[in-house]
Formats: sequence, C-alpha cells, structure tokens
Amino acid sequence: MAKCNAERSAKAAAKKKSRGEEEIRLHCLPGTRQALAELMAWSGIEEQGEAITLMIHHLHGLGPGGALPLLEPPRHEYVIPENVSRKLKIAYQRESMRLTHET
Repeated sequence: MAKCNAERSAKAAAKKKSRGEEEIRLHCLPGTRQALAELMAWSGIEEQGEAITLMIHHLHGLGPGGALPLLEPPRHEYVIPENVSRKLKIAYQRESMRLTHET
C-alpha cells in the first residue's frame, strides 16, 4: 500500500532533522536574481539551492584571505558636481551674511 502525503512529509521532516538540515531563505532584488540565473546557466546548474551551496563552499575554501575581499560590499562614491558645489557655496555665504547682520 502506498504512503499518504502526511507519512511522506513526516518521514522527510525526520530525515532533515536527523541530518541537521535547516532552511535558509534568500530575498533578493531582480539584479541579484539575474546574476544567480546567469551563474547557474554558465555552470549548467538547474537548482538554486545547489548553486548557492556550491558558492558558499567554494568561497569558504578560499580561506579568509581569499574570501574576505569578495565579501566586501561595493562602495559608491558620490562626487558633487562643480555647479552644485558653487551653488552650495553661494547659499552658505548668503546664510552666513544673513546671520551676521541679524546679530
């Protein structure tokens, strides 16, 4: 006799628990999802979980010296354009003069 869904689910849950398996959820923006899809296509991997697991293990295999530079978030530098800088200086000077004349 075939097992019912509840029995299969219970058996799968017991197996996961005995192995110490736990679910990790990943919420990501479309750009991250696209990058993952491309990595999976390049390597021929069809399962997202498998791709992420392999990336984690390979990254860990690089050790601290190899992995840490890859885990640094990109920093965006904003340079204030010259015309904005000029307008800010003018506004600062006007405010400074206004404050000096009030006192």
